[in-house]
Amino acid sequence: MTFDKNRSAGVLASELARLYSAELQRRLAPLGLSAAQFLVLSELWTEDGLTQRALTLRIGVEQATMANTLARMERDNLVARKPHPDDRRSQLVMLTDAARALEASATAAAGEVNETVLNCLPAAERELFLSMLARMVGGMRAENAWPASPKTHDGQSRP
Repeated sequence: MTFDKNRSAGVLASELARLYSAELQRRLAPLGLSAAQFLVLSELWTEDGLTQRALTLRIGVEQATMANTLARMERDNLVARKPHPDDRRSQLVMLTDAARALEASATAAAGEVNETVLNCLPAAERELFLSMLARMVGGMRAENAWPASPKTHDGQSRP
């Protein structure tokens, strides 16, 4: 069996992710946000007051990566930390007013990028494509014992 990079799910998914990230970054830059910061903010816009550990698990990055991202976000006045009321070892990551003010613009930018990605597919294939991607990500997470993100693109829990 020969390897054809043009028929490789991994190569194609990686290329799509690279193109998506570059375009998202381009559209978020005028707002002063990086794609990584946007991912954190999108979780906090959904549920403010998460711990660093919860954010790490939801986004699927290493603890050190999240710590560095949150430190930059704190420096840029996007988040603030406050003591966890039930666990003295933890802190809650809270949105600032500056971060709340960016939600509409940032999510609109991300929506435009998503639309660009999906624009080449007929409407009937879009949901199927997104469903298949979510299952593939869930399958890879399960295969590699990575923590699953709690929700898919449509808000449903992953298996």
